[in-house]
Amino acid sequence: MAKGMGAMMKQAQKLQATLAKVQEDLVEKFVEGSAGGNMVVVTANGQQEIVGIKINPECVDPEDVEILEDLVLAAIVQAREKAGELAQQEMQKATGGMLPPGMSLPGM
Repeated sequence: MAKGMGAMMKQAQKLQATLAKVQEDLVEKFVEGSAGGNMVVVTANGQQEIVGIKINPECVDPEDVEILEDLVLAAIVQAREKAGELAQQEMQKATGGMLPPGMSLPGM
């Protein structure tokens, strides 16, 4: 039995290293969320960090800042959702499906 436990521990360590590598690699993968027909586009990395926001000048109306605020928020929400989906897909690929659906890295 001790031999079996050792093999399981090695497999768990390998899985942990694989997951750590995937998480590290997610910093270099990007997704975009948009709102208002691409009037606001938000870029996030695979770790759900917002790394860029582009605002089309046409949607900047000093008389109606609330619309711009809503568009920015909607685009951020969409970008973070896509980043979460990307992270989940990358984890599933890296673990060969051994990671149960819905389970992700800490902080994801």
